[in-house]
Amino acid sequence: MVTKNKTSWGNGAPRRLLTERDLKSLRVFCAAAQASGITAATSQLHLSKASVSRHILEIEERLGVKLCERGPGGFRLTNAGTVALEVTSRALRALDRIQPDIDAATGVLTGPLTIGLVEHILTDPACTLPTALNELRHRAPDVYPEIVVLTHTQLNRALRERRVQIAIRGQYQRDRTFNYLPLFEELHRLYVARDVNEQAASRLQLVYRHHPFVDKIMATGRFQRGPDAGGLEAIATFIATGNFIGMLPAHYAELINVRYPIRRVDESIEFRNQICAITEASRPLPASAELFLDILQSQQPSK
Repeated sequence: MVTKNKTSWGNGAPRRLLTERDLKSLRVFCAAAQASGITAATSQLHLSKASVSRHILEIEERLGVKLCERGPGGFRLTNAGTVALEVTSRALRALDRIQPDIDAATGVLTGPLTIGLVEHILTDPACTLPTALNELRHRAPDVYPEIVVLTHTQLNRALRERRVQIAIRGQYQRDRTFNYLPLFEELHRLYVARDVNEQAASRLQLVYRHHPFVDKIMATGRFQRGPDAGGLEAIATFIATGNFIGMLPAHYAELINVRYPIRRVDESIEFRNQICAITEASRPLPASAELFLDILQSQQPSK
């Protein structure tokens, strides 16, 4: 006997497959979750608050679980809502890839290309990213790049979750799940405020940042751990006080030195880090990403 409604059979009662209406409701839910509220999502979705609320209620009833708390206390995802947001976001990104991938198969490059960067990469004189993006625009005008700035760990996760196609960051160690295109080398050194003498500098604590090079220095036992810092800006701020030493990329230290005089300390310590364009090895890249990698490679100086 053939029924009109499609079902998915598992253990127990049959469950209906999601409909186009359900898909729209999931999109509305994701928009509200990413905007941290129903009101904030209305202008993005061009829907009324009542319509947004209705879509969320419908998909909750459809899935049989509450996805978010909403009311006077604010908007907050439940545990099920957090899972639903992550899974649905991946599914929607996959749907968004259909047209660009079909276009690529027919020789037409369109759609988004999401590039993830670590902070302050543009301040390195060897970085050619703006030039590469200009070349991409010239060669594939219907591809529109999206750029996000994330930490090293966040970039790895974004690659694995396919939220970015290309990550530009340092290669501290080689991971077989990624492919690496070397771009340029970055020097990391220890710095202190310029008016701190050598004897005083030797007694200062080292600003701590969760970073492979900082961890290697701490492992020597030569320095006491100082305050925690969440990025280069925070490290430079502590150094500028004259009360701490810290590790910075040399090119970034030169920029800080213009405003806050700093100098290199302990010249026996220096790390070299290869900045790479990194992609996930387990899946084929969209043609737009392949083109951008080719452009980046063509801009590297010949050795």
